[in-house]
Amino acid sequence: MSCQRCGAQTPDVAYFCQVCGLDLRTGDLTRRKSFAVKPDEPVASFNLISTIMPRGAGQRPQTYRIALGIGLVVALVAAIFGALPVAILVAAFTIPIVYIVYLYDVNLWEDEPVLVTVAAFLLTGVLALAFTIGWIQLRPTVAETPAFGGGTASGPGLSGFLLVAIAVPIIGQILTQLGPVYLASRPKFDDLMDGLTFGVISGVAYSTFDTLVRHSGALFGGLGSNEDPATWVGLIFLEGLVKPLIMGTAAGIAGAEFSGLGRGYDGFTLRYARGFAEAVLANIAYAAGAYLFSFLSGSKGVILTLLWGVVILGVLILRVRNVLHTGLMEAALEAAARSDASIGAAGELDFCAACEMPLVAGAAFCNACGTAVRTGPRQHADGRQADSRQAQPAAVGAPPSAAAGAPPGQVPGQIPGQVPGQGPAMPPPGAPEPHPSSQPTPSKPGRGTTQGTDQEGQE
Repeated sequence: MSCQRCGAQTPDVAYFCQVCGLDLRTGDLTRRKSFAVKPDEPVASFNLISTIMPRGAGQRPQTYRIALGIGLVVALVAAIFGALPVAILVAAFTIPIVYIVYLYDVNLWEDEPVLVTVAAFLLTGVLALAFTIGWIQLRPTVAETPAFGGGTASGPGLSGFLLVAIAVPIIGQILTQLGPVYLASRPKFDDLMDGLTFGVISGVAYSTFDTLVRHSGALFGGLGSNEDPATWVGLIFLEGLVKPLIMGTAAGIAGAEFSGLGRGYDGFTLRYARGFAEAVLANIAYAAGAYLFSFLSGSKGVILTLLWGVVILGVLILRVRNVLHTGLMEAALEAAARSDASIGAAGELDFCAACEMPLVAGAAFCNACGTAVRTGPRQHADGRQADSRQAQPAAVGAPPSAAAGAPPGQVPGQIPGQVPGQGPAMPPPGAPEPHPSSQPTPSKPGRGTTQGTDQEGQE
């Protein structure tokens, strides 16, 4: 049986193509009903473990679910009995500890645990601690952040809203990107799932230390509290589960877009800018709701903030799953394209102008979206591709083809089709000359391309 997407030969009993991952039993060409990380789940699902822990989703997902559940139960019991320092500490560190155990289980740090832990967790934690203490201590009185249950009688103000709901989320998101960007730029950690994971752990670290600072009064105030138990139960769910997952998934989206796919990392591209903007908007939406709801009296503010956070978290989970699924399917197509001997592991790939998926060798249509290859940019009159690729400069006196590198099996300077020692090969009689528009779409800039400068005016 032949795969209708990549043309690979698959066994008759196969459910999925072993090369591109296409669902062979249904007409679902995009596999929206079968998540690439966990095929028994649809892409549009709210399953938390397979979203933020993709590498361990198919092995022992229940282990992580049970660990998260135990942590939240312990925090809730401590809050109900008035042991607020214990409740806050357990709620703040439950997700980070479970996630670090996950990193150990899947060896995501490539035998460099100190570097990954410091760069992805401790660095962000220290920065978050210093930043949160700074903006809370230095804020003007009119921008004072109220406590849940009604902290001020004046109500929300413009300066307070701009500080708490706009400035702090933007700066916080920048801080959460420092560690993941550094790690994802290293060759060992440039995979899409690595960038996602580092972003998640960094966002969770920021949330952890932000929670410790915001609730430092209860943390160091001993047992007992004037708040009713319903308020603290809601706060445990909010600060121990919803808020860290919002910040983690938001930072994970940006980290995944920075890593990109294929050889190397994509870096600061438009896709990363879009992912970073989505992360910032999600954090602003959550912070704005939390700020406004905090002026309500009693436990109403906490409950409304919790519900608002759950809505934002649901949207972020769906977005993360879509990024993961699309990225893994694209990576499969890239692997299929590189299986061609003329491209190999280090060769240049052509990408669809419409969906940016890799094109297999000799493709006339994109096997991901069906767009005709001829719709891509034309070549320039001098034969240059309409992109950022340029030929490598050749040595003085070297044949022109040496600048770009001769294909395997071709002598440098030899014209394609020419037999060594003879004149250039002539095309068959009546054969039409290739039109520039029939050329494949140029390679996507920034992924494994080699920049150079044309050598002009040499004497």
